[in-house]
Amino acid sequence: MENSGAALFTALPDVSALAWARASARCLNFNSMLILLPVCRNLLSFLRGTCSFCRRSLRKQLDHNLTFHKLVAYMICLHTAIHIIAHLFNFEHYSRSRQATDGSLASILSTLSQQEKDEDSWLNPIQSPNMTVEHVTFTSIAGVTGVIITIALVLMVTSAMEFIRRSYFEVFWYTHHIFIIYFIGLGIHGIGGIVRGQTEESLNDSHPHRCAEFFKQWDNHDSYCKHPRFEGLPAESWKWILATGILYIFERILRFYRSKQKVVITKVVKHPSNVLELQMSKRGFSMEVGQYIFVNCPSISYLEWHPFTLTSAPEEDFFSIHIRAVGDWTESLIRAFEQKHSPMPRIEVDGPFGTVSEDVFQYEVAVLVGAGIGVTPFASILKSIWYKFWHADHNLKTQTIYFYWICRETGAFAWFSDLLASLEHEMEELGKVDFLNYHLFLTGWDTNIAGHATLNFDKATDILTGLKQKTSFGRPMWDNEFSTIANAHPKSVVGVFLCGPQTLAKSLSKCCHQYSSLDPRKVQFYFNKENF
Repeated sequence: MENSGAALFTALPDVSALAWARASARCLNFNSMLILLPVCRNLLSFLRGTCSFCRRSLRKQLDHNLTFHKLVAYMICLHTAIHIIAHLFNFEHYSRSRQATDGSLASILSTLSQQEKDEDSWLNPIQSPNMTVEHVTFTSIAGVTGVIITIALVLMVTSAMEFIRRSYFEVFWYTHHIFIIYFIGLGIHGIGGIVRGQTEESLNDSHPHRCAEFFKQWDNHDSYCKHPRFEGLPAESWKWILATGILYIFERILRFYRSKQKVVITKVVKHPSNVLELQMSKRGFSMEVGQYIFVNCPSISYLEWHPFTLTSAPEEDFFSIHIRAVGDWTESLIRAFEQKHSPMPRIEVDGPFGTVSEDVFQYEVAVLVGAGIGVTPFASILKSIWYKFWHADHNLKTQTIYFYWICRETGAFAWFSDLLASLEHEMEELGKVDFLNYHLFLTGWDTNIAGHATLNFDKATDILTGLKQKTSFGRPMWDNEFSTIANAHPKSVVGVFLCGPQTLAKSLSKCCHQYSSLDPRKVQFYFNKENF
């Protein structure tokens, strides 16, 4: 904080409001410095790789990067509100001090620019009795940038709501890039010097501890106290955001470089339920299970990048994604690939980036739960398991996998059933039928489907999927499932992995705590959720 003299004179109109404004500004700068770090995907991937031998609890913190990003954003909103309200009180008191004619210290300090030859030696930004708070707001650098920053913040926060992101991703994506305006405005917010401090020379002549009580004698030539002189305090916000800003610029440069590397589309497959599979190859591309990439199609939009989980295995000579039509961009992409007489659109890829699913083979027992298209990261895992068994990989730590897929439509099972059928056959040949326990749940069923399934229940294969495992109707009873797993593996470390909605995440997280033994030597459940 500035020296005590500057603080005393500057705070005269209202000490508490000024303190709140300055304190919230420091907190705002600190959180603005932090908010870019969790979205530096390449930095997080690097840290994930370097922390591969760290404790599980430490590695898991990297998987909460978006949660941390949101929490920091909430703190920015809170401190922005405090900062604005505090300055509204400040300007109200400044206005009263400027209009006062009682000869008080506050009124004299408010008219310094008229009493001193140096017009820049003012303390009160309202330098005329007729000047309004609105005039200062829209004519000063601090006021204009403050309005711009606030509008940008409101737009970014409102467009980042769950409903907007899920249904109107394009709105979220474009609006969130207003962060550039936010940081530019924040960097120059304080350069106007609207917050003042007493100069060093003036402190020697008119130190407030010595001269504040004798302010009526400042005009006397024989007085040892002169009129205090003030100057604008230097801007500080840019110092806070400079380092992380440069780091984020390098992050974007790296993304741009990687995205411009040529991507070859080797195969396009249209699956039921309006799901499109793209198989691609790219020079130098290397992946792990459960990772994701960002995809851009310039013919649709040069700026929009959408995340997709990789559904291929690291052992394959291509990488693939499955795209479901859930918005304007994905619908346009699927239509573009359905045009038979047109050349395939060009695709740009950035990634891959790590997720929590990379750790699946670090657990003795793994529970995989996918909801709808959320099954995609587990496709990569199950494919990789198939290759590991095919090549007799003896380094596989995982002994048992429980796989749950919850889906609304019967057609959604079709594109995944071939992989499960191959795994069924492979496990039977190797005598490891108990290695993979999978359960399919259909939530969008009607009486006709249920009746048809009941009549054909005695058949060797399921009528909906063609698999030996029968499809269940409704949702899993998680208490029963966790109890069964805990009893079957009383001394194992169980990793629970989810790619699905937040409501399901709460249920699974609760079960993990409930069914983990207090004895660390017995069964322990660790919950992991995909966030990207």
